[in-house]
Amino acid sequence: MIEKIKNKDAVIGIVGLGYVGLPMAYTCTSAGYKVFGFDVSDEKIKMLEDKKSYINDISDDQIVEMYDNQFNATSDFKLINEIDIVVICVPTPLNQYKEPEMDYIISATNSIASNLSHGTLVILESTTYPGTTEEVVKPIIDEKNLTIGQDYFLAYSPERVDPGNEKFNTSNTPKVVGGCTNDCNNFASEFYKNILSSDVHLVSSPGVAEMEKLLENTFRHINIGLANEMAIICEKLNLNVWEVINAAATKPYGFMPFYPGPGLGGHCIPIDPWYLSWKIKEQNYITKLIGTSSEINDQMPEYIIDRLFSVLNKFKKSINGSNIVVFGLAYKKNISDYRESPAVVIIKRLQELGANVTIVDPHVAQINSPYEVVEKIEMDSLNNYDLSLILTDHKEFDFECIVEKSVYTFDTRNTLNRHSNNDYEVL
Repeated sequence: MIEKIKNKDAVIGIVGLGYVGLPMAYTCTSAGYKVFGFDVSDEKIKMLEDKKSYINDISDDQIVEMYDNQFNATSDFKLINEIDIVVICVPTPLNQYKEPEMDYIISATNSIASNLSHGTLVILESTTYPGTTEEVVKPIIDEKNLTIGQDYFLAYSPERVDPGNEKFNTSNTPKVVGGCTNDCNNFASEFYKNILSSDVHLVSSPGVAEMEKLLENTFRHINIGLANEMAIICEKLNLNVWEVINAAATKPYGFMPFYPGPGLGGHCIPIDPWYLSWKIKEQNYITKLIGTSSEINDQMPEYIIDRLFSVLNKFKKSINGSNIVVFGLAYKKNISDYRESPAVVIIKRLQELGANVTIVDPHVAQINSPYEVVEKIEMDSLNNYDLSLILTDHKEFDFECIVEKSVYTFDTRNTLNRHSNNDYEVL
């Protein structure tokens, strides 16, 4: 295995070609490996075969480059038997009760186990609760009368994809690896060392690697919750929370700035802490900070609606019948991903209250979405709207012009870094 990896003879299989799997496939092909990409979505397979990308972080030209570098996309899992290293990058959503939904991991593992060749290394990258690798994935493979450390090798290495990040990507972000045995650790770390330009940090078990990923995102979840609560407190005290945070950030130690917003979005920060809360209930322990920060973050869309009531009241208007233009549907700037986006919640609530909502998002407008989204809007038409609402700070938006041309602007992202005035209000 080590020789195959070093000589670029190992064939790589990526199961799940989404926001994590597709960049991983690109990274592997760029490093000189033959790669099979597996996905159950025929639509994704067709787009890749047509040399078209469906995520922001991989361009059409990069898809062409992948195919030039021995890449094939397929839904035929029988081809797993040609693979030396399988990386699982499937979704791990929560169900309606905020419990981990393991169907994707279980289905992927079953497909892999049924077609596994001798000596294959299997790596799970999907974010999940501590114990998944050894309590869910391993037993499924073991049922095929395969012995770990002999017939196959298994490790966990959490994905650290940050969509839209122009500085850090799959290839240059440090990797954490936890294998079930020493050989599992050695093979997985050797694999990542040969495809990445970053450091590889070995830990003692898959459970440690699974737990550290949850710590990463729980840390952000709680600190964003604190920033959001500070925004609510500062508004009640007639203080500018952004000025307060920027002042605190001048301290060179002991403080890390986090900023408020309309709520949490994406497939990581709003979801990952719940894996931990669910798992630890087995030990008869209830997480307290996670629950509190979730309450604060989850209430932010409704808090934004309350602020909009006050804004429109200044003009003797109600939300019912008002014309509101919303800038941004994606959960963060410069990407098209609107999964768990607070903008979706806010827009739905505005429509329920009778507002006429126009959504502007240059990224979401270019993909198939259930929302009626326009790529851009004529700036001179903004005075026809009662309110401009900035929910996502895409670089394509001219925020100075939006504020200048709008009757009133409510800015949840502090895009202009200035205080509220007669025609502009910041969260």
